[in-house]
Amino acid sequence: MTLPRRMAVVDVESTGAHPVRDRLTEIAIVRIEDGVEVERWESLVNPGMPIPRMIQDLVGISDGMVAQAPAFEALADRISALLEDCVFVAHNARFDYGFIKNAFSRLGREFEAPVLCTVKLSRALYPEHHRHGLDAIMARHGLTCAARHRAMGDVEVLLQFARLVEAAFEPEQLARAVVRAMKAPARPPGLPEGMLEAMPDAPGVYLFYAAAEPAPAGRRETPLYVGRAASLRARVGEHFAASLRKGKEAELAAQVKRVEWEECAGELGAHLRETELLKRLQPLHNRPLHQGDEVFALRLIPGRRRPPIYERVDIAGTDPHAWKGLHGAFRNRREADNLLRELAALYRLCPRRLGLEPGTQGSCSAHLAKRCAGACAGRETIAEHDDRLAGALAGAGPRAWPWKGPVMVAERHAASGREAFHVFDQWCRLGSAADEAGARALAGAPRRFDIDVHRILSRWLNAPAHRAAVVELGD
Repeated sequence: MTLPRRMAVVDVESTGAHPVRDRLTEIAIVRIEDGVEVERWESLVNPGMPIPRMIQDLVGISDGMVAQAPAFEALADRISALLEDCVFVAHNARFDYGFIKNAFSRLGREFEAPVLCTVKLSRALYPEHHRHGLDAIMARHGLTCAARHRAMGDVEVLLQFARLVEAAFEPEQLARAVVRAMKAPARPPGLPEGMLEAMPDAPGVYLFYAAAEPAPAGRRETPLYVGRAASLRARVGEHFAASLRKGKEAELAAQVKRVEWEECAGELGAHLRETELLKRLQPLHNRPLHQGDEVFALRLIPGRRRPPIYERVDIAGTDPHAWKGLHGAFRNRREADNLLRELAALYRLCPRRLGLEPGTQGSCSAHLAKRCAGACAGRETIAEHDDRLAGALAGAGPRAWPWKGPVMVAERHAASGREAFHVFDQWCRLGSAADEAGARALAGAPRRFDIDVHRILSRWLNAPAHRAAVVELGD
């Protein structure tokens, strides 16, 4: 065995990437038997829905071109006959296969076929290369195409690639690569065919749902899980590969019937969008992420003789530029107490005076262990203790904003061409825009502190390359 004896080399064009909601606009099939082309067929397909302008521009198929084309129902018998008893061959094959399978399913008809993916075949035969998209294969091997992104044009490229690898590799090596290229990816049994392959190799956020169809308009739908990824296709695939093992991943994967996603221009935008969705949707399998309306800082109460010697000040949604005498930024009391315990150990502060230990008389347990300087035992004055505490707290919470005013962070994804421009000031996100002019217009937006945005941005700016890319927008 080298390549399969009976193959149907297939390419489809569609109104979008979603194999359930989107529809076919063109199909091309070339049937190969024992290495000989026996039939060639192509047709436009009326999708019964508008083709988005972006897709029209990319593919070259317009609403006018498909207006008089037959619907899939009228072509189904012909397609079924062409594919019968064949290995279904396509580039990123589960995507094309998913569209065909779902189109038959909408007619109440079953379609099953073994699938050979030429992306996987190229990876198996040419592991030294990193890119195996159709454009990369064409450039690497000098393949030609009269109509790229049209169905028969792309099929012609795959036929050239098939002839090339049959000539270039020994039968045994090619046979092993074919076996690898025909291995089906792990996916939940309830997830439609082609859904994973439809996901882009791009940054973004993804949402898992237990229902196969979206909820009716106006009705809230709670996702099972929300996540972010540098590559949506790779990360979501990892979820379901892990489902072969026991544990929470397997439990989650068994419930997934639908995956939705949003592309982003970069990982910062994906992280910010994930946080927005987690707060708004409260997914069932994510760790709860509260709205942040209880975020607070600490303010010392001068001269207070008994605990509590500080007060909580709510800072969610406030302007950090107006903060005076505030220390730290905490989601809950546990976070604040943990910081105070660390400072007590580092600066020999009194846990009792910090409100971490009950009691009002005698030495605290830390003083007895020689870890407290003795404000509780009269060994130092309250003023001396609290001055040391104020100095320790000075480094807590958001550090000084490194710029004079608002700044812009641009993200660009080379493959998709997607761009986003994020604007920040005083650790607050002022907004995001699709172009630089829109971003500059956000520079005067109100500052509202969000602890999650602060933490995301702080970590992101730790990378020197990220910090160097920041553009100041002026005072």
